[in-house]
Amino acid sequence: MNVRAKFAIGAAIILGTLAWLGWVGTSQSKTYYHTIAELQSLQGRSRQARMRVGGNVEAGSIQHLPGRIDFILREQGRTMNVSYVGNDPLPDTFKDGAQALVEGRAMPDGRFVAEQVQAKCASKYAASPNGGAPASPTSSTMGGTTMKTAPQPVGLSSGSPQG
Repeated sequence: MNVRAKFAIGAAIILGTLAWLGWVGTSQSKTYYHTIAELQSLQGRSRQARMRVGGNVEAGSIQHLPGRIDFILREQGRTMNVSYVGNDPLPDTFKDGAQALVEGRAMPDGRFVAEQVQAKCASKYAASPNGGAPASPTSSTMGGTTMKTAPQPVGLSSGSPQG
C-alpha cells in the first residue's frame, strides 16, 4: 500500500470520528422548552428527552432532603413535582413564589428530575417604591431630599493632607 492510500485512510478515519463526536455532542446537548401542560401530554421518546420547564415555585413546597431538594412548580393552574439533584447550590433568588426554570428529565412516575435550576429575579425590573427610576449609585436620600455626591478623584482624600 502506498503512502497516499495510507494517508487517505487515516484522514477518513479522523474526519469520520470528528463528525460522529460532533453529532453525538449536539444530539445530547439539545434541550427543548415545554410548559407543564405540554410535558404531561408528551409520549414516547420525546418524554424521555432532556428538556426545560418553567413555572412558579409553589409557596411552602421547598423541602431539603438528603441528596436532593424537592419542590412544586405551578404554571397556568397545573403543577409538577420537581426533585433537584444537581451539584451546584441553588440561586439566592430561589424561594417561594419565585419564577424558576428547571432543566432535566421527566420520570415515568410523573416527577421531574432537574440537574439545573435557574431562578428569575423580578425585583430587578420593578419600579422603585416611590414610582420613579431606581436611584443611581452616586445619589443618597436624606430626609426625603436626594443629594448628589461628586465622585472623588483617585488618589486624593478629603481628609488632612498626607505628609
